[in-house]
Amino acid sequence: QVRLVESGGGSVQAGGSLRLSCAASKLAFSSYAMGWFRQAPGKEREFIARINRSGSSTHYADSVKGRFTISRDNAKNTVYLQMNKLKPEDTAVYYCAADGWVGVRITLTDYDYWGQGTQVTVSS
Repeated sequence: QVRLVESGGGSVQAGGSLRLSCAASKLAFSSYAMGWFRQAPGKEREFIARINRSGSSTHYADSVKGRFTISRDNAKNTVYLQMNKLKPEDTAVYYCAADGWVGVRITLTDYDYWGQGTQVTVSS
Protein backbone atom coordinates (compact mmCIF):
# COMPACT_ATOMS: atom_id res chain seq x y z
CA GLN A 1 0.00 0.00 0.00
CA VAL A 2 1.38 3.38 -1.02
CA ARG A 3 2.20 5.65 1.88
CA LEU A 4 3.21 9.32 1.96
CA VAL A 5 4.31 10.67 5.32
CA GLU A 6 4.88 14.37 5.90
CA SER A 7 7.09 15.75 8.66
CA GLY A 8 8.75 19.00 9.66
CA GLY A 9 5.72 21.06 10.53
CA GLY A 10 5.55 23.18 13.65
CA SER A 11 5.13 26.68 15.01
CA VAL A 12 7.27 29.58 13.87
CA GLN A 13 7.20 33.35 14.04
CA ALA A 14 6.54 35.46 10.97
CA GLY A 15 9.65 35.80 8.86
CA GLY A 16 10.96 32.44 9.95
CA SER A 17 11.59 29.26 7.99
CA LEU A 18 10.55 25.62 8.02
CA ARG A 19 11.46 22.66 5.87
CA LEU A 20 8.83 20.03 5.25
CA SER A 21 9.65 16.52 4.13
CA CYS A 22 7.46 13.86 2.58
CA ALA A 23 8.73 10.30 2.52
CA ALA A 24 7.14 7.85 0.13
CA SER A 25 6.96 4.09 0.47
CA LYS A 26 5.60 1.36 -1.80
CA LEU A 27 5.64 3.91 -4.63
CA ALA A 28 7.72 3.99 -7.82
CA PHE A 29 8.75 7.42 -6.65
CA SER A 30 10.80 8.53 -9.64
CA SER A 31 7.80 7.77 -11.90
CA TYR A 32 5.61 10.33 -10.12
CA ALA A 33 5.48 14.07 -10.12
CA MET A 34 5.04 15.36 -6.59
CA GLY A 35 3.02 18.25 -5.26
CA TRP A 36 2.45 20.18 -2.08
CA PHE A 37 -0.95 21.54 -1.11
CA ARG A 38 -2.27 23.27 1.99
CA GLN A 39 -5.58 23.76 3.72
CA ALA A 40 -6.27 26.56 6.15
CA PRO A 41 -9.19 26.38 8.60
CA GLY A 42 -12.47 27.04 6.84
CA LYS A 43 -10.84 27.12 3.41
CA GLU A 44 -10.48 24.73 0.52
CA ARG A 45 -7.28 22.81 -0.05
CA GLU A 46 -5.07 24.74 -2.45
CA PHE A 47 -2.10 24.00 -4.68
CA ILE A 48 1.30 25.25 -3.52
CA ALA A 49 4.03 23.67 -5.59
CA ARG A 50 4.79 20.84 -8.00
CA ILE A 51 7.99 19.17 -9.14
CA ASN A 52 8.38 16.84 -12.10
CA ARG A 53 9.70 13.31 -11.97
CA SER A 54 13.36 14.17 -12.40
CA GLY A 55 13.30 17.37 -10.38
CA SER A 56 14.26 19.47 -13.38
CA SER A 57 11.03 21.46 -13.51
CA THR A 58 8.97 23.16 -10.80
CA HIS A 59 5.78 25.20 -10.65
CA TYR A 60 4.49 27.40 -7.83
CA ALA A 61 1.35 29.19 -6.78
CA ASP A 62 1.74 32.96 -6.96
CA SER A 63 1.17 33.22 -3.22
CA VAL A 64 4.42 31.37 -2.42
CA LYS A 65 6.60 32.11 -5.44
CA GLY A 66 9.99 33.43 -4.36
CA ARG A 67 9.52 32.23 -0.76
CA PHE A 68 8.99 28.46 -1.06
CA THR A 69 11.17 25.94 -2.87
CA ILE A 70 10.18 22.40 -3.77
CA SER A 71 12.87 19.78 -4.34
CA ARG A 72 13.20 16.02 -4.36
CA ASP A 73 15.71 13.27 -3.75
CA ASN A 74 14.74 10.23 -5.78
CA ALA A 75 17.37 8.10 -4.07
CA LYS A 76 15.63 8.76 -0.75
CA ASN A 77 12.05 8.68 -2.10
CA THR A 78 11.53 12.06 -0.50
CA VAL A 79 10.18 15.43 -1.58
CA TYR A 80 10.87 18.63 0.34
CA LEU A 81 9.30 22.04 0.74
CA GLN A 82 11.60 24.76 1.99
CA MET A 83 9.50 27.62 3.31
CA ASN A 84 11.15 30.98 3.96
CA LYS A 85 9.80 34.38 4.95
CA LEU A 86 6.74 32.74 6.43
CA LYS A 87 3.61 34.81 6.98
CA PRO A 88 0.63 34.25 9.31
CA GLU A 89 -1.47 33.54 6.22
CA ASP A 90 0.74 30.52 5.53
CA THR A 91 -0.80 28.83 8.57
CA ALA A 92 -2.41 25.59 7.36
CA VAL A 93 -2.13 21.84 7.23
CA TYR A 94 0.34 20.97 4.48
CA TYR A 95 -0.10 17.86 2.36
CA CYS A 96 2.12 16.15 -0.17
CA ALA A 97 0.66 14.24 -3.08
CA ALA A 98 1.82 12.06 -5.96
CA ASP A 99 0.69 12.33 -9.59
CA GLY A 100 1.50 9.71 -12.20
CA TRP A 101 1.03 12.07 -15.16
CA VAL A 102 3.28 14.71 -16.70
CA GLY A 103 2.53 18.37 -17.20
CA VAL A 104 1.63 21.26 -14.93
CA ARG A 105 -1.25 19.81 -12.96
CA ILE A 106 -2.56 21.72 -9.96
CA THR A 107 -6.02 20.30 -9.35
CA LEU A 108 -6.62 18.04 -6.35
CA THR A 109 -8.20 15.33 -8.48
CA ASP A 110 -5.06 15.15 -10.64
CA TYR A 111 -3.20 13.47 -7.77
CA ASP A 112 -3.36 9.76 -7.08
CA TYR A 113 -1.97 9.52 -3.56
CA TRP A 114 -2.02 11.81 -0.54
CA GLY A 115 -0.30 12.06 2.81
CA GLN A 116 -2.04 12.77 6.11
CA GLY A 117 -0.68 16.28 6.43
CA THR A 118 1.49 18.26 8.83
CA GLN A 119 0.46 21.42 10.67
CA VAL A 120 2.30 24.68 10.10
CA THR A 121 1.45 27.61 12.34
CA VAL A 122 2.93 31.06 11.79
CA SER A 123 2.45 33.66 14.49
CA SER A 124 2.71 37.41 14.01
